[in-house]
Amino acid sequence: MILHRVSDGPGGTRGSALGTRRTEYDLIGERSVPAEVYYGIHTLRALENFPLSGIPLSAHPELVVGLACVKEAAASAHRDLGVLPAERAEAIVAACGEIRSGRLHEEFVVDVFQGGAGTSANMNANEVIANRALELLGHPRGAYEHLHPNDDVNRSQSTNDAYPTAVKIALHAASGRLLGSMGVLAEAFTERGEAFAKTVKLGRTQLQDAVPMTLGQEFDVFALTVRDDAASLAHAASALLEVNLGGTAIGTGLNAEPGFARAVVPRLAAVAGVPVRPARDLVESTQGMGAFLGLSGALRQYAVRLSKICNDLRLLCSGPGAGLGEIRLPALQAGSSIMPGKVNPVVPEAVNQVCFHVIGVDASVSAAAQAGQLQLNAFEPLIVHLLLTAVERLDAAGRLLAKRCVSGIEANEARLRADVEGSAGLATALNPVLGYQRATELARACLDTGLPVRELAARKGLLDAGELDALLDPWTLAHPV
Repeated sequence: MILHRVSDGPGGTRGSALGTRRTEYDLIGERSVPAEVYYGIHTLRALENFPLSGIPLSAHPELVVGLACVKEAAASAHRDLGVLPAERAEAIVAACGEIRSGRLHEEFVVDVFQGGAGTSANMNANEVIANRALELLGHPRGAYEHLHPNDDVNRSQSTNDAYPTAVKIALHAASGRLLGSMGVLAEAFTERGEAFAKTVKLGRTQLQDAVPMTLGQEFDVFALTVRDDAASLAHAASALLEVNLGGTAIGTGLNAEPGFARAVVPRLAAVAGVPVRPARDLVESTQGMGAFLGLSGALRQYAVRLSKICNDLRLLCSGPGAGLGEIRLPALQAGSSIMPGKVNPVVPEAVNQVCFHVIGVDASVSAAAQAGQLQLNAFEPLIVHLLLTAVERLDAAGRLLAKRCVSGIEANEARLRADVEGSAGLATALNPVLGYQRATELARACLDTGLPVRELAARKGLLDAGELDALLDPWTLAHPV
């Protein structure tokens, strides 16, 4: 597909009532492109063809940077292979460097939902980079006879290897930020676990009284859950580092310069700052969605388990008078427009909603992954948009939960102590001495009379005060080993 400029005036531009414009061609025909933009005819057609979400590619800066990394690495490889004039290659590298630093992101305008397996996104990048490189060479935008979006910027590439490689770089970078958020949240739970290490409470199974534990143990479990999920995410992120760059259309490498595949991946590793590696099989990697499914699964696992933690926090602070009321969350805002004094667990509720969203993302990613056919999956644009969005929201949710909720949680010491001392569950500790049947009778009497197990056992003369003190000490019960 050949693009070229038509000179309608000095520098290939013309004046009109709509402003200065330039004319570009593709296989469909010619179009007039605003002279001030860096994108070209392919991007313009994509804007017209896919007005779907209103979310531009620039909403995912990691993906824009990933595309720039791929194009920069390719230009460097071509320069060193002697197949691209050094002046052109260096202009492309310079343009990509600007994009990686945050410039020109507003020029990445195609919708995140697009047909063509990412072709519109890839051509958006090719055109922006080409036109900025032309400026650096002293030529006007659209003067593609001097540096071409396809022949130079996209040389030895197809959308089908350049775009997935950029996607993997983007998702790996985003996952790194999420891992940082998970570390912050785990540390917040650990800090509260240490603060509550000596606070004994009643454990529960199936929402019924069980045996004593400490509030610190409960929060330590939250911390370990997050850390375990972080390990799963890190493993999934490492699979993203296997890329199919150099495989071109279906993985066979057609039209790639000899030696390009071997040369480009090390350069990409240097540019992106991550140890990308060549795919074991370029054909499989071009059509395979395994790395994306692995990442989606890790995000779903974290979302499910983080949501459970938020459910527990909401339950533990419920009431405060008529619920469990074991902990107090920071009071952040009035909880009702009609009930004075009501305060709701708004942060866990908000995080719950993020988690529900991510669980739904996994279902959509799974549907898109299985819908691929033969040597390519056309639905990667949906997959990358959903995964980047999920990572971004989980990142924000974890930091919010840590800062605005967990770090300020307080224990209701009096309530916790009273629940332990009055629980029929304490009879469990007397099983080894009195036997299951007699301990059951004590538990039933506790429930019927409201009297503590200790007092009932003493009244019946089953054990003396010293034995009861030793057997029913709450701290010892929470640490039996």
